[in-house]
Amino acid sequence: MKLSRQLPLNALRVFEAVGRLMSFTRAGEELGMTQTAVSYQIKLLEEHIGEPLFWRRPRQIGLTETGERLHPKVAEALGMMADAVADARQQADGILEIRSTPTFASHWLARHIGAFQLQHPGLAVRILRVEKPVNFQADNADVVIWRGERPPADVEAHELFRLHYAPMLSPKLAETIGGVATPADLLKLPLIGGSSKWWGIWFQSNGIDTPLPGTITIDADGALDLEGSAAIAGHGVALLSPFLHREELEAGRLFMPVNIFKKDDLSYWLVYPKSRRKSAKVQAFRQWMKEALPTWIAPTGSSDQ
Repeated sequence: MKLSRQLPLNALRVFEAVGRLMSFTRAGEELGMTQTAVSYQIKLLEEHIGEPLFWRRPRQIGLTETGERLHPKVAEALGMMADAVADARQQADGILEIRSTPTFASHWLARHIGAFQLQHPGLAVRILRVEKPVNFQADNADVVIWRGERPPADVEAHELFRLHYAPMLSPKLAETIGGVATPADLLKLPLIGGSSKWWGIWFQSNGIDTPLPGTITIDADGALDLEGSAAIAGHGVALLSPFLHREELEAGRLFMPVNIFKKDDLSYWLVYPKSRRKSAKVQAFRQWMKEALPTWIAPTGSSDQ
């Protein structure tokens, strides 16, 4: 018997979306279907299985015991099929698609990825800068460089590093106040950042507990590359990472007046679908990242998750 006659594949796809989103309406929006069509597909699947998969109450649904047993297996199977199609399409073109936080993509990955390509000349690399979390079932990304407290539970994840930040500014801006010798001198200059929280923590750690001046400017919503560009242009002092802005420091476009750091609350992770853990191109990139990143930036006591 053909697979299409054995399994209601479309109904399974709808079931996965409804079970993940816990909403017939949102599942329909994601799949481009009406709520009536979604309900019909769920009914077909329940009739096929012989048991209800969802309990229904006014404005609320949930998985039954049978639905809870079935959903993770269906999600994994659909993910594997999507990965297989994506791998077939991208392997044919010899493409590794990497999605990364913007600053890491522009200030480290783009500057070093050439070494990876020299090691793998038959593999083209596509780098996309992204802010929002990646849905591996909907996107073609092979790997993602993701910043967060901990990665999602349904992906393969390896902690890469946790950044440390220190004040940086242009030498010309420092000259406008006769130079910066102490942390307190920074209070004479505009501070770059959308919030005073980090600046307050940094100054307090240096024994300065006075109210910050009302000169915090340029809200880049935490985009370190934009804040770094503003600091290079002389618009103020920014809390930046020496790791990501090493070239700017070495070239003298920025300088770091005090070696006092604030540790990031979040880590950078390399994540990819569990179904791609044996993918040759994914493993090649993971190994290269492990070797290319400097050992001093690795998180203390880090381990693969």
